[in-house]
Amino acid sequence: MNIVREALAGTQESSDLMVKIAPAQGELEIVIHSEVIKQFGEQIRQVVDETLRAMDVRQGLIIVEDKGALDCVIRARLQSALIRASETQQIDWSKMS
Repeated sequence: MNIVREALAGTQESSDLMVKIAPAQGELEIVIHSEVIKQFGEQIRQVVDETLRAMDVRQGLIIVEDKGALDCVIRARLQSALIRASETQQIDWSKMS
């Protein structure tokens, strides 16, 4: 998946998160800010990494501002932002967990 424009998904409300995506040259850069990073930082990172891998994202800037979201919310917000940021018309949902 090619990131061609900036995109947002989510809110800054409790139990949600905001995902910001921007095109970037070079390697994929992931920045995670979370109120619960000490307790759940590894799990948040794992969900983000798995989602990016499933959607074949290799370049770009991904910023996650977490307010205690569940894994399913993290995945859904990231998928939404990626679709908005790309020119992808068709998604193979069978690859998504």
